[in-house]
Amino acid sequence: MEKMMKDFFLFLSKNKFFTRMAKRYGLRLGASRFVAGEKIDQAVEVIKGLNEKNLAVTIDFLGEFVDNEKEANERADNSIQAIQAIGREKLNSQLSVKMTSLGFDISDEVIMKNMRRILDTAKENNVFVTIDMEDYSRCQKTLDIFKQLKSEYDNVGTVIQAYLYRTEKDIEDLNQYSPNLRMVKGAYKESPEVAFPEKKDVDENLKKIIRMHLLNGNYTAVASHDDAIIDFTKEFAKANNIPNSQFEFQMLYGIMPERQLELANDGYTMRVYVPYGTDWYGYFMRRLAERPANVAFVLKGMFKK
Repeated sequence: MEKMMKDFFLFLSKNKFFTRMAKRYGLRLGASRFVAGEKIDQAVEVIKGLNEKNLAVTIDFLGEFVDNEKEANERADNSIQAIQAIGREKLNSQLSVKMTSLGFDISDEVIMKNMRRILDTAKENNVFVTIDMEDYSRCQKTLDIFKQLKSEYDNVGTVIQAYLYRTEKDIEDLNQYSPNLRMVKGAYKESPEVAFPEKKDVDENLKKIIRMHLLNGNYTAVASHDDAIIDFTKEFAKANNIPNSQFEFQMLYGIMPERQLELANDGYTMRVYVPYGTDWYGYFMRRLAERPANVAFVLKGMFKK
């Protein structure tokens, strides 16, 4: 049943009709739990509140799969405005970007131009930028772009997905760049030809790549709500004398906030992924696909008087 629900919500996440309807009618049906408003000013207030609780943040202007240069440039402008707001307000926040919203599927010229615009502004404001990983078909090109940009900028990292068979090799290949990597299980629907179909195998692979990256001496962001993965990381770091300054935990805004505070209070860097914007539908559907408890919360919110 859980797999059927996951597949259903992942299918909905790519439905263009519902995406258009969601943009038209705004943040309703419970999405506001996971999305910090539609405008940067609303997101800034959320970040301030999280920072006051000793929580770090990475902010993301939502959007993906842009197919024209004008819109890609506008999305890049939004990311630049977010960086400037971080600098102006002196927020403890990084930036995350999805390259399909910045021209990835249009041309190499467009995506590289927009990424350099973003990274130049981020460098001026001392802001770190993480390139989000998307579906498998875009994985290799995303890593190729990351390598190119890492040779030009120090303030850029990317994401590695544990459910892909190729991931261990990617960790080995990227080590020469001393990269800052976010480790995730993976949230897209992929073929068993390229991804582990069983959760237990994904979990074991995530532990493996966390071990590899930490032992390589590289900064490791463990993005998981799974207590078993969190406890594994803490215990492995302690057993191998890896300082807390070499890794952090990351969780999504609106999910397990009490656990986030607990980790921060225990002296770990706890970073909250805070999305905002009107193009929230695909992101929201993937959050529902990941955890059935999220569906129950949304239904409760819909019928609450």
